Amino acid sequence: MPPTLASLVHHSALKLTVRAGEDRLDVPVRWAHVSELADPVPYMEGGELLLITALKLDAEDPEVMRRYVKRLAGAGVVGLGFAVGVNYEEIPKALVDAAEEEGLPLLEVPRRTPFLAISKAVSAAIAADQYRAVTAGFAAQRELTKQALNAGPEGLLAALAAQVDGWAALYDASGAVVATAPEWAGRRAARLTAEVERLRERPAPASSVVGGPEYEDRVELHSLGTGRRPRAALAVGTAAALGTAERYAVHSAIALLTLTTERSRSLHAAEQRIGAAVLRMLLAGEPDHARAVAGDLYGGLLDAPFRMVVAEPVSGADPLGALAETVEAAAARSGEAVLAVPEGERLVVLAADGGAAAAACVAHATALETARAVPEQATGEEDELVVGLSAPAGPIAAAAAYKQAEQALSVARRRGRFLVEHEQLAAGSVLPLLADDAVKAFADGLLRALHEHDATGRGDLVASLRAWLSRHGQWDAAAADLGVHRHTLRYRMRRVEEILGRSLDDPDVRMELWLALKATASE
Repeated sequence: MPPTLASLVHHSALKLTVRAGEDRLDVPVRWAHVSELADPVPYMEGGELLLITALKLDAEDPEVMRRYVKRLAGAGVVGLGFAVGVNYEEIPKALVDAAEEEGLPLLEVPRRTPFLAISKAVSAAIAADQYRAVTAGFAAQRELTKQALNAGPEGLLAALAAQVDGWAALYDASGAVVATAPEWAGRRAARLTAEVERLRERPAPASSVVGGPEYEDRVELHSLGTGRRPRAALAVGTAAALGTAERYAVHSAIALLTLTTERSRSLHAAEQRIGAAVLRMLLAGEPDHARAVAGDLYGGLLDAPFRMVVAEPVSGADPLGALAETVEAAAARSGEAVLAVPEGERLVVLAADGGAAAAACVAHATALETARAVPEQATGEEDELVVGLSAPAGPIAAAAAYKQAEQALSVARRRGRFLVEHEQLAAGSVLPLLADDAVKAFADGLLRALHEHDATGRGDLVASLRAWLSRHGQWDAAAADLGVHRHTLRYRMRRVEEILGRSLDDPDVRMELWLALKATASE
């Protein structure tokens, strides 16, 4: 620990005597400074033991001493050393009273003790404290390295918590708690999720300090990773600010965890290349070869129904990277396999049907869509993407699942949606698809001549065609709906055929006309 006034008083060679402030001797001393100025405050930084002989002070004037001592205390001076036998044979009572009143420790320095000896003692104690801190830091670094090699991140966190006499927590790329030490710190770590999210928005390396009435500790947060997006985060909670040795331990933990993270990144890249090969084999209709290549890495994923996800970016710095991190973090927490492969400008994901990764993908896209729906909260830099999700499939039907995901992606893009599931298309109606601009343009072109005819007031061919088609060509029923004679309706349908140059006996023509009427119904 750094030198204190008490340690200087107990220094046998200095022979210092306490004249005031006996209850404040445990204050650390940052330096010993000599000044005979009437106002040395402008040259103080706080934490000093000020040494004086009162050469330029009227130390016997109570009012002068009160003002002098009050200024020193306000500047953070921790103690005053007064040399007797130089200008005063003993410390004047006015100074003693002022020091007592202000609570500032006052030390009597005997004539045979030079100020230089006190400065040397303070300097030596500070150097010894720094040496102890560095030595303890190196010892902590060795212990943390050993634990990281032998027990992984969990062992490293346990060693770090012991070094700082507090707790430590590791968060993954999504901001979720991965591990804590001791175990009881899990609840405290979970409350910092929002702070970790804010830290992840800053380029690495980044750090912040969290404290306040709502927290039980002083907590330091540090991002881990060397890329633009932090790969993880470390939280260190302690009852007080970290000392030098504890700071060494935290920095060592950050370096080791960053190294582990970057090593994991390289392994992840290798796994991703294997995943790309597995995906190509599945899409080529070679599930047996895909299983052989996947082995234990992705093998479990191919033994149960999975969902195929295809995602494309719309805006934002790295929307696909954020989606991949979210999906992989969810899979890691649940202990399930997931395959996420960049494919050009796309991201393709294979996730277990009903698993955490598939659910995280849906939740991620839904959260982005919800955020876009609140314009006042938008910053203009939000991540936006489109995601297509296939129906459940197995390895044999991987190519079909990929096609389903592409179709759902196409519909999501046309509708301005973030995510569309293929099952929604199959279970719903085809009519919403008619809202596509290309379909509307086709419908307008097909029916334009009929609308132009009706605009002249020579009949109501469009309404008659709609009624006739809705009654499946039944003349009497359609005529009754229109309130006209069936011969009138027959005449109108012949005019439709003449104007369009198409036969209503052709089922394809009837289908196209009906869809065109539906596509323009809301106009």
